[in-house]
Amino acid sequence: MLFLYFCKKSETLERAFITNSNYYTSPSHKRALFDKLLFNSRLYFLYKYFGVVLRSRKKALNGTYDTKAWYESSHEIFDIIENCGGKFHLEGLDNIDPKGGPYVFISNHMSALETMIFPGIIAPKMDVTFVVKESLINYPFFGPIMRSREPIVVSRENSREDLMKVLLEGKEILKSGRSIIIFPQSTRKTVLNPSEFNSLGVKLAKKAGVKIVPIAIKTDFWGNSRFIKDLGPLNRKKVIHMEFKPGVSITGNGKIENDAIIDFISDRFKKWTV
Repeated sequence: MLFLYFCKKSETLERAFITNSNYYTSPSHKRALFDKLLFNSRLYFLYKYFGVVLRSRKKALNGTYDTKAWYESSHEIFDIIENCGGKFHLEGLDNIDPKGGPYVFISNHMSALETMIFPGIIAPKMDVTFVVKESLINYPFFGPIMRSREPIVVSRENSREDLMKVLLEGKEILKSGRSIIIFPQSTRKTVLNPSEFNSLGVKLAKKAGVKIVPIAIKTDFWGNSRFIKDLGPLNRKKVIHMEFKPGVSITGNGKIENDAIIDFISDRFKKWTV
């Protein structure tokens, strides 16, 4: 029965993300009893989260972790977050239009949450992968999962080498019809510093001749830990915001478009922190 419940939830989320413009967690959604009993800690969340990761890792090592398995595991984590008090406000989902793709999705980066949730939103509509730092594919638990998605791996040690790798590999991936998610910030930030938001995604889209889809997020519901970054605390008072803009073509050198992405994210930060 529990298996059937999760299948039903996954299918419901998939349909909602494909057919709806927006998604808002219902105000009547109840927290899991065990989450309440554990004194607002993150223990129940971590227990459920690691269950999904370990099952996904096993499939990745067996070569059975395909795109469908990827976004279904993302939907499971989505459910876990809602069951632990997370409230999603997702907008502009209809701007993920497979007819206009592939795209370069460009987003600010706050926490592990968007890395886990983007596949469940985007992958049911179109094939997609990430640009990731090398350390991520070497994680003992999560590494096999990310490697199975065949991401573009950068070192973050030589910016010129990273640029050339993303442009060359990214162009071929986009040419094959697969979209790419890029976080232009060098690391996760709870604030947006325009000087730290590089134009790599815009340059890739221009070279490949595809549109960008800007994404503004506020995901500090799931904090970053000082010791193990992905396992930070949960702040149940904070709403999880994600907004997708319509696809934009690059003109000129892309500076105007990159500045517009920064302005869009900055504007949403102001709106969401009121």
